[in-house]
Amino acid sequence: MSLTNFEVLSKIGNGAYSEVFKVRRLSDNKIYALKKVKMQNLNKKEKKNALNEVRILASINHPNVISYKEAFFDDSGNLCLIMEYADSEDLYQKIVRYQKKGKYLSEHFIWSVFTQITQGLNALHELNILHRDMKSANVFLNSDGTAKLGDMNVSKVMEEGLLHTQTGTPYYASPEVWQDLPYNTKSDIWSLGCVLYETCTLKPPFRADDMQGLYEKVVKGEFTPISMHFSKDLSLVIRKLLQINPNKRPNCKQILGLNAVQKHFVNISEVREHNVLLSSIRLTNDPDSMSEGLPQANYNPRHRSEVPSLNSSPSKDLKSKGHRSFGQNNPSFQHLYSSPFKKSQKSSLIGIRLPKISYPIKLSPLPIRKIRENSSSHPSKSLPPNDRVQKLKDAYLGKSFKLYLN
Repeated sequence: MSLTNFEVLSKIGNGAYSEVFKVRRLSDNKIYALKKVKMQNLNKKEKKNALNEVRILASINHPNVISYKEAFFDDSGNLCLIMEYADSEDLYQKIVRYQKKGKYLSEHFIWSVFTQITQGLNALHELNILHRDMKSANVFLNSDGTAKLGDMNVSKVMEEGLLHTQTGTPYYASPEVWQDLPYNTKSDIWSLGCVLYETCTLKPPFRADDMQGLYEKVVKGEFTPISMHFSKDLSLVIRKLLQINPNKRPNCKQILGLNAVQKHFVNISEVREHNVLLSSIRLTNDPDSMSEGLPQANYNPRHRSEVPSLNSSPSKDLKSKGHRSFGQNNPSFQHLYSSPFKKSQKSSLIGIRLPKISYPIKLSPLPIRKIRENSSSHPSKSLPPNDRVQKLKDAYLGKSFKLYLN
């Protein structure tokens, strides 16, 4: 297989060493995403990460994870990864759009996306794979309402139970990552909680002007509650996921089994796919020899992703039933349940809007590994010895820095 088998339609993204294109495969006329990684510009660790992404994607067959189709090297030695194409936008882009409109996302949408990405994350965790960069920009949406996890570039297999390597995006990094402690799949659960909170409030739960301030907020685990516009169930689930002690956070299956989650759905279809972790791809200096170790192409149809069937706001239903029995026995309250009053109540809820806020146009939050020095920033305050912030600074920045957050 080569690039001649595909027609490039448009460029849809790029990074420091990679580009992503929307392409059409000539043999079946279907649309896919092509990620081209410039291997010659990468160091050894970055090359291993690129090959590891191919390995992990090819190992997972789940409707809520972007699927692997094929991988090969082009004539220039670039690694070309063909993947499933999501025909809408990523969750971060959708959040930014709603920020500009000054409106919340609907709770129906939030529950639907949350349960789908939780199921996708569970497929990774069952193979002891940590995503390690769970964020809204890595949740890809389709026009049919389905949501899928993607971007496994820094994902890692837990071979000895716990990991220590620093990676991820600062806004979503767990307390144990910040504190340089061993971490496991529960670190992804914290990041999942951050994504859920951001989908509700349109901003991450922990924000600060610099890395030290962000560190202090994350390790304390203190965040502003979500708006009362949303149900108490959403607030409850967020609190369970954003627990400082990782042992108190539920795993993916426990999340989906929570009563606060279950009662919002008519059914949550459990996908039973048999996934097997493939062997590591051996890194060599010869693209031809590495090509032999790449997973086989897989364009076969897969289990179709389904949008969960939601109930219509069960929290409000339960509340209204309790009030109705009280109102029936109290004539002075019966007017609250008349049709005209209900219609006016419904129209007022439709009109709920957030205050208009001006948000600067910005790219997706950068991973920790990509944050660079800002030459115009002032030196940061002295940091406590041996803590996670100092190690972040030494490992990735080297000099003074500043984060820019809304």
